Amino acid sequence: QARDLGFPALKVRFGRPKLDDDLAVVKAIRDDLGSSLELMVDCNQGWRMPWDTAAPWTVDHATDVAKVLEDNGVYWMEEPLHRGDYDGMTELHNRVKIRIAGGELTREPYEFRELLQRGCFDVFQPDVVCTQGITGLAKFAHEVAAAGKIFTPHTWGTGIGMMGNLHVTAGTVGAPFIEFPFDPPEWTTARRDYMLTNTIEADGEGWIHLSDEPGLGISLNEDVLRKTASAQATFS
Repeated sequence: QARDLGFPALKVRFGRPKLDDDLAVVKAIRDDLGSSLELMVDCNQGWRMPWDTAAPWTVDHATDVAKVLEDNGVYWMEEPLHRGDYDGMTELHNRVKIRIAGGELTREPYEFRELLQRGCFDVFQPDVVCTQGITGLAKFAHEVAAAGKIFTPHTWGTGIGMMGNLHVTAGTVGAPFIEFPFDPPEWTTARRDYMLTNTIEADGEGWIHLSDEPGLGISLNEDVLRKTASAQATFS
């Protein structure tokens, strides 16, 4: 489906009961698609949810997985270790050839500086909604590019946040890829962009055309926002 819609890449999320099943999915996709799409893999080890009972991967385990992903031509390996394991990420980065990606839940500027200085990642994925805003991330994007790394923000959220991340990328250093949150039937553009007057769609060739309208170039659907407003919480 991703190929038919014109996307140049596809990200696979790990999380099946057995790691071998996750790896089998990657191999099956690569065997089916050949080199027509780049593949990325999200290992989901960067943070733990209350229902996660297993410990994050070790460097040795992540190294073994990385070797399999390398054999399948995976473009990047995302969050293979806990996000606070700086030493482990540096060691893993030095052990493997595949690009290491992460940073979606990193919040503080000093944390990003540490990750960059230690050589933890090849691909940095901060989210403008979660850290530093457009102005702060614009500066960091140039620091990432100057270090020879890839800046491609995390975009999974609403259409508002996605557009903020798209604009900061387009207005600074660009990126070879940036994620388009789309995983039907659970995550459609209609669900993602419910608060907007129009959904944000790719053009059939893997591109999103940014508007030259003021701000982010989007309009809020005020009627929908009124209907979905909650009287139980006030944000200022």
